[in-house]
Amino acid sequence: MLPPLVRHLADEAATLALGARLAEVVGPGMSIHLSGDLGAGKTTLARGLLRGLGYGGKVKSPTYSLVELYNLSRLDLYHFDFYRFSGPKAWRDSGFREHFNDASLCLVEWPEKAGDLLPPPDLRLTLAIGDSERDATIEACTERGRRCLRALAAAPG
Repeated sequence: MLPPLVRHLADEAATLALGARLAEVVGPGMSIHLSGDLGAGKTTLARGLLRGLGYGGKVKSPTYSLVELYNLSRLDLYHFDFYRFSGPKAWRDSGFREHFNDASLCLVEWPEKAGDLLPPPDLRLTLAIGDSERDATIEACTERGRRCLRALAAAPG
């Protein structure tokens, strides 16, 4: 078992940089679960990931729309936010399962709101707020996730 990778994020720029590093190791067919309190930086990390994948447009939180689709040259990225889900039944009724496929990268904020009905993630990323900075803990849940985690661990920062 590969131990989790912990990165200290001193500021917003560090969170964006971690997202950009993630963009270098993830690909189509993967799922990343993002957890953390409100304001922990989940959407900022998503913005860094999208910038790293070459997306130059506005990145907004999908809190009210539940999902934002970004069509990129090598994949479709679905950015989900299940904060407003009342429980697993909302996931089941949403019709979102079809987006978790070999051609898409799925980034899910608040995955715990869907219970155990979500497909398992390749990577689980938890952001924790400290006094003046944040900590990101990245866990690999699949073999593909372990390859990504090893590549992230080998990168500086």
